[in-house]
Formats: sequence, C-alpha cells, structure tokens
Amino acid sequence: MIILKGMVNSVEDSKVIDTFSDYMADETRVSPAERERINFEISLIGKIIEARKQKGLSQRGLAEISGIKQPAIARLESLKSTPQIDTLFKMLYPLGYTLEIVPVKTKQY
Repeated sequence: MIILKGMVNSVEDSKVIDTFSDYMADETRVSPAERERINFEISLIGKIIEARKQKGLSQRGLAEISGIKQPAIARLESLKSTPQIDTLFKMLYPLGYTLEIVPVKTKQY
C-alpha cells in the first residue's frame, strides 16, 4: 500500500493509493500526457527486450552489436533511465526495428 503525502492540505485530504494502476488513473497526480509518455516508455522497452530475446541476444550481445555498454542497456531495460533518441536507434537498428511517428488515435464516445 502506498500513502502519498506532500501535496495535500490535511490528513483528511490524503489519498491512499493501493496500486500503480490507481496512481496512474488519478488525474490529479498524472496528467493524460504524462500517462501516455509513461505507457509509451514501458511499451517501448518491453518491445526492445522482446526483440533482443527473439534474436537470441543477451544484453552483452546487444551491447557488442549496438556499441552501447551493457550496464546502460540494463538500466534502460529496468526502466531506471530514459533512452535518448540516438541510443534508441543504436539499439533498434541491429534488432531490425526503427521508430515512427504516427497520429494519435482518438477515442470515439
């Protein structure tokens, strides 16, 4: 259980957050744009890990063919750091992928 404090006026205003999903769903804590960025980063890193494993590569193997040090790959895969664009291209190209900009899908109500 997570009790988030600091941005509340009183104890009565504090809100108990039980899960990461609850935190992400609370628009007073995470804006829609920030939520989209976080979800994108999680998805992107997940796809990189999946592609690396499909190629039969360890982190060290990806480091050798991408020129990125293995500890940096480990930090990215554990979401402890956010990759720069040039780092993404260095990792993705040997895995057979690239980045693309696509229009935002709008929800229809």
